[in-house]
Amino acid sequence: MTQRASELIETMTRVDGVAPGSDLAKHQKMAQSPFVFLRGSAALFYHDLATARVRLPSELEQWPLTMIMGDCHVSNFGFFSEEGSHGGDVIFAPNDFDDACVGQAGWDLLRFGVSMILSADHCKGALAGTYQLEDTLGKSKVVDSAQVEQALEAFLESYRAVCVRILSQQWDYRAVLQDFEKDHILHKPENKAAKRQAAGKDFMSKSSLAKAVDLTAFPLQFRALPEKFQRINRALYHEIEQQFAPYVDDHILDIVERVGAGTGSVNMARYYLLVGPDAVAHEDELAQYHIVEIKKQRPAAPLFCFTELSPVNLLNPAHLTVTCQRRMQRNPDLVLDEARWKKSHWLIRSRHHARVGIDPEDVCCGKKAQKNGLLDYAYACGMALALAHCRSDRRGYGFEHAVAATPDQAWQALKEVQKAYAEQVKQDWQWLASEQSR
Repeated sequence: MTQRASELIETMTRVDGVAPGSDLAKHQKMAQSPFVFLRGSAALFYHDLATARVRLPSELEQWPLTMIMGDCHVSNFGFFSEEGSHGGDVIFAPNDFDDACVGQAGWDLLRFGVSMILSADHCKGALAGTYQLEDTLGKSKVVDSAQVEQALEAFLESYRAVCVRILSQQWDYRAVLQDFEKDHILHKPENKAAKRQAAGKDFMSKSSLAKAVDLTAFPLQFRALPEKFQRINRALYHEIEQQFAPYVDDHILDIVERVGAGTGSVNMARYYLLVGPDAVAHEDELAQYHIVEIKKQRPAAPLFCFTELSPVNLLNPAHLTVTCQRRMQRNPDLVLDEARWKKSHWLIRSRHHARVGIDPEDVCCGKKAQKNGLLDYAYACGMALALAHCRSDRRGYGFEHAVAATPDQAWQALKEVQKAYAEQVKQDWQWLASEQSR
């Protein structure tokens, strides 16, 4: 067994409870492509940083610590309504804080760049038949390596530009990204999200609520979707209802276990609560209903290897996620809390009506992607990430100043590190794929 194989087995077994080669759904997902492998292996990424298999340019390591996403990649940005399912303002921003903590901003920058390289590879491999995905791609054209290179540049350029704008007070911390132009690759996803809002024309069919609940039936309850929802026994139902009723803003009408969700956290227990008034009078009152997710939370991925970054990281895992999300977003979810139950920490949060995520094929495939679409997406993600990082500490501009003062050669060096680590992930994926096929 090689040293790398030993590292992979040790890290994945620690996080997932079983060794690669088992029938664990998470490992089966990760074996689809290097991009999906990256999504499920955040702990390995931080192991490699801690052991210097991959290293940030020294200039970035000198930046002040800030709150980071921790699992920053192409598909952890998207559209959602501010204030959870209570708000009506749809924005584009980071949408996953399960691994958020106080850490090095450069980790997020590195991981996103790697994910962008692997997103293009994911689409090329799917079309060539190299990668066997759950869903087939509906487009045949994929961005080329030159376009990926431009997108890496655009991502870092926009990140730095936002820090400069905040430093010069051209922007403030309440800036958000929305209202994309018609020719922008994010225009259609933004419109899709707006239509799923409570007042939108697709609310009754395409909103997160409508997909999970038959809004034409009474009483309201979760749909019979065995691939997503599993009914729980009466005793557990009443236990969850009693434990979490204080955290929601109305009656709990139905509870199911959510199965098969996510990639990195696909093996973590989670439950969905249907919350709202105890009676429905009119269709226009259905917007008062929403779904609250209760998810078992484990420690943020960076913190096993980096134990002494900040006292803030000593908060329990769910509390740390809540704290980071509240700091990094302009108007965070109104139902965002944490609780201790069954000797574990659980995250409580809304499922946004208007949530629209981004998959690799959305930004790497098709004519629009090839015509500056990936570049535009990368630029938007750089801006959104910079705003989230900068909001961590609003007392001064030390972080923004450090970013703005970073020399060009350090940014160029970061791109080379992104490319090199993408190749490492491809090698690791090949190993996992072979283990899963035995």
